[in-house]
Amino acid sequence: MINLIDLEKKINSELTTKIKKTEIKHNQIYVEIDKEDLIDVTLFVKTNKDTKFKQLIDVTVVDYPEESQRFKVVYLFLSHEFNQRMILSYFINENEVISSLTSIFPAANWMEREVFDMYGVNFKDHPDLRRILTDYGFEGHPLRKDFPLTGHSEVRYSEEQKKVISEPVKLEQNYRNFDYESPWEGTKYIKDQTDNNEKKD
Repeated sequence: MINLIDLEKKINSELTTKIKKTEIKHNQIYVEIDKEDLIDVTLFVKTNKDTKFKQLIDVTVVDYPEESQRFKVVYLFLSHEFNQRMILSYFINENEVISSLTSIFPAANWMEREVFDMYGVNFKDHPDLRRILTDYGFEGHPLRKDFPLTGHSEVRYSEEQKKVISEPVKLEQNYRNFDYESPWEGTKYIKDQTDNNEKKD
């Protein structure tokens, strides 16, 4: 069985120009690449006899809205044979289109659809790139950090129309004035009430 240090050396020696950075931490290997090299690197780590990362565990994205390269795309791979994990990542701009891994890992189909739905990242050569978690006509991408916490619209059942309807979010005024005091100290109106009661006694 190849250990993580040897694995890191192997990846760096075989993929010299395609690897930007490697690191071993938390008993896993972290590999940073350019988006153009995704297919080549993935094919190598899946098929090489010393790596055998034959399972794609997950595809996700980290959002850095203040950075010029806003999204960090992250792939988690598992080698059952060597009981090792690899985290592969690269940075992209907001409107970049990246390669799909569905031709190498069919399981990437739903994972990439989730990333498209939640973050708005587009994949080329994906067989069925459409929303998977949100509803038809949904606006925005819920896991982007600039997405409003209340969303843009709400879905509810209308008794009058006897059907599910979608309408813009409307916050009642009493929900806009939150009391941010510590629950351990008690909210202001309860403290005032308690103080008044003590004075009467």
